[in-house]
Amino acid sequence: MAKAPKKDSTDGDLVHVCRNRRASHEYEVLDTIECGLVLVGTEVKSLRDGHATLEDAYAKIEGNEVWLVGCEIPEYPFGNRLNHKPKRTRKLLMRRSEIGKFAGKASQKGFTLVPLRLYFKNGKAKVEIAAARGKQKHDKRDSLKKAEAKREMDRATAARRRKQ
Repeated sequence: MAKAPKKDSTDGDLVHVCRNRRASHEYEVLDTIECGLVLVGTEVKSLRDGHATLEDAYAKIEGNEVWLVGCEIPEYPFGNRLNHKPKRTRKLLMRRSEIGKFAGKASQKGFTLVPLRLYFKNGKAKVEIAAARGKQKHDKRDSLKKAEAKREMDRATAARRRKQ
């Protein structure tokens, strides 16, 4: 049985399909933008069932267009011979000014365009793209130390609240 996508009550009609968890660990996110996604029918049905992977995905700019590469949307199980290819490149829908802004950031050395999450907003498939810089090994260790310290503080405050 397929896992149902999560509906976020705070953002109105936002239904999350998948998230790129490795992105926050591997990259330092500097700027994000929401893009539309050009899909075929069976891809939409597969996404509505909650099937997608953004782990090895990235975005690239070719001319005046932005493409999502490496995003896997598995074939729809009830699709026929017109089913889609799971790892095909998909076009992202952005305004020309937004493409120009992100092209400038992505062309700098060490920067890349990374998809953070895939979701439905008001019935339309959207991807959140981030201009990000790759973290070095020592940066990753620092962020892990900070996360562990925050977890310890949260545990201590929770234990203190329970005593009162």
